[in-house]
Amino acid sequence: MSGPTVDAITLARDLLRCPSVTPAEGGALALIENVLKTAGFEVHRLTFSEEGTAPVENLYARIGTGAPHLVFAGHTDVVPPGDDGAWTKPPFAGEIVGDILYGRGAVDMKGAIACAIAATLDRLAEKPLTGSISFLITGDEEGIAVNGTVKLLRWAEARGETFDHCLLGEPTNTDALGDMVKVGRRGSQNGTLVVTGKQGHVAYPERADNPVRGLVALMGALMYEPLDQGSESFGPSNLEFTSIDIGNPTVNLIPASARARFNVRFNDTYTQESLRALLELRAQNLARGHIRWHIEWEPSNADAFLAPPGPFTDLVSGAIAHVTGRRPELSTSGGTSDARFIKDYCPVIEFGLVGRTMHQVDERTPVADLVQLTAVYRKILEWYFDYPDQVLGKRASDKAGG
Repeated sequence: MSGPTVDAITLARDLLRCPSVTPAEGGALALIENVLKTAGFEVHRLTFSEEGTAPVENLYARIGTGAPHLVFAGHTDVVPPGDDGAWTKPPFAGEIVGDILYGRGAVDMKGAIACAIAATLDRLAEKPLTGSISFLITGDEEGIAVNGTVKLLRWAEARGETFDHCLLGEPTNTDALGDMVKVGRRGSQNGTLVVTGKQGHVAYPERADNPVRGLVALMGALMYEPLDQGSESFGPSNLEFTSIDIGNPTVNLIPASARARFNVRFNDTYTQESLRALLELRAQNLARGHIRWHIEWEPSNADAFLAPPGPFTDLVSGAIAHVTGRRPELSTSGGTSDARFIKDYCPVIEFGLVGRTMHQVDERTPVADLVQLTAVYRKILEWYFDYPDQVLGKRASDKAGG
């Protein structure tokens, strides 16, 4: 079988030249659409929006109709570059200096998307596909994540799409390609601690009630005692206050209220509900009716999750070791990703480039890493589709026959 192929480095450079800062599409999805349509994929471009948010463009593409069905997921949106003048090379030029590719999104995560497409087209050019390969690409991962993957998955489900496994190309490695894959993520919960007092003159404190005292005491109650000691697959949960907001420009005025915003990265010891209950109990036990307080909880779509161990994890780890010579650590560290949505539809594992420069000035990746990541993805595709029964068991044969 023969068909079009692409070079991962060339495609990565072309994608980096698309200024797709969230929520702008910037030409990145149009470029991917053209490449995949040329290769025979059925491609859908979908725009989602809701009141109060900017519309976001997304892409879903599939080739094949049978099982097994492997989906590559990712995002083409990037964070702003900051001061362009601080960059060694322009952030959207996609320039290669020596053997290093510079540009916003090089590692997070246009580089990995280019590698996945290049590996897929190479596989399709070599032999007929038994099964299905999809690309699920959003433009809303770096934003508020309400008009991207979460809605794209619902759309796919409504039209009867089912996935057996997902590989998400977020930058997972810390030092060298092959040192880490993400098999789960901690949950994330934002909240604002609010203490209400009584406004008054600082010279007459007996006539007022300064909420700052109560706020500081409650912050200590929430922050200083560990939430837990970690679990089998996750490190300890952690709460960090990130801002204190009193909004009082007058130095001789005791304010009426004080607020402090915080974030908790929590492990599978908790659900969102049980975490909130614990923190409110801690605050209640300290306040004991002497401090007027409440917590304003922000909606969260980021529960802790863990990909179940099994043949797919073994296959991905084995392919990484085969190509890089490194047996990757199975990790749940780091922030959130769109895997938090995908895990409700199929097992998902994350493996991409080295993330040391993501979101920084001069974001960059060695060209050699792009070559190696393409080879890893290519090996995954080879093993996944040549030996489907080892990944899915008898279910693969049943689904293929049905």
